[in-house]
Amino acid sequence: MQILRTTYLSLGSNQGDKLEILQQAVDLIAEKVGIISKISSVYKTASWGFNSDDFFNICLESSTGLNPENLLKTIQEIEQILGREKNSEKGYKARPIDIDILLFDNEIIFSKELIVPHKDMLNRKFVMVPFAEITPNLLHPIEKQRIQVCLENCNDDSNIEKTEYSLKRPISISEKYNYIAIEGNIGAGKTTLSKMIAEDFNAKIILERFADNPFLPKFYEDNERYAFPLEMSFLADRYQQLSDDLAQFDLFKNFIVSDYYIFKSLIFAQVTLQKEEYFLYRKMFDIMYKEISKPDLYIYLYQNTPRLIENIKKRGRKYEQKIEPAYLDKIHKGYSGFIKTEENLNTLIIDVSDKDFVNNPEDYKEVIKNILAK
Repeated sequence: MQILRTTYLSLGSNQGDKLEILQQAVDLIAEKVGIISKISSVYKTASWGFNSDDFFNICLESSTGLNPENLLKTIQEIEQILGREKNSEKGYKARPIDIDILLFDNEIIFSKELIVPHKDMLNRKFVMVPFAEITPNLLHPIEKQRIQVCLENCNDDSNIEKTEYSLKRPISISEKYNYIAIEGNIGAGKTTLSKMIAEDFNAKIILERFADNPFLPKFYEDNERYAFPLEMSFLADRYQQLSDDLAQFDLFKNFIVSDYYIFKSLIFAQVTLQKEEYFLYRKMFDIMYKEISKPDLYIYLYQNTPRLIENIKKRGRKYEQKIEPAYLDKIHKGYSGFIKTEENLNTLIIDVSDKDFVNNPEDYKEVIKNILAK
């Protein structure tokens, strides 16, 4: 489980479209650092320590899985993306963006690259005023005084003006959804994506227990004989697992993500069962389906059939190696029909045929952006 730490950052800009640059910085911090829980108002201050245009300054609170060293590297990368150039000269100068780490939990860090708490923060009103706005009662790790008291003791007499501007706080997945179900064909990557999201966003994960089903290997050897007991056992197990896990709220998790939804049972049953068997199966399914909570977001990962075959071979499950492309096509048609007719589900289809969200961070970020955009 990823351990999240609270960090406080100070941001300033006095070049270009300052408000837009600050917003871009906030968005990049949400993407690369972690969930942003608080953003201060935008304050205007004169340049500090040199003559230049006025600054716009803010402070924000973020939860991050990065350690302090990687947090610093990530912040420097964000500064470079937004046009800040490395400066070997001593002293201050105008810059499109400046991001400083003020606090990192209650840690006291003294290294060549990083000093936390920030050594100058208590002497700078353009830092302390927005900082006190978002967290007045937080204790300074060294001073052992509340941030509001530290502000009152600040000797900086420079003028700071609260503007009418405000920045948009990026909404995280955990704030937007309570329950996400990720579906897809065999080998689409639904379990892998579920695990990645659970790790990165502190979600409770529900994984299908397919490996425990004794009928699955037998089904791939003799479809007709074992189709009905296989589908009935899957239905019973999925119903029990979802009923139990969705009912148990975990105080230490932000939301729930599963790598299947109960309707998966009906889709596969349509493909594998004979007409009479399916009629009986459907009666049982309809009774159970009414009792299962619907996800806030239903994601269908689409991969074309050649890519599915490639993934199935790569993961090497012996009983899956005889799966025919025609069987995968039937399953996809089943999902397609379900998505078109099930109007009560908030559905998002993501085509990952040309993406590798496991090994390519940019592809993974694109998937997350699609989820947030929905």
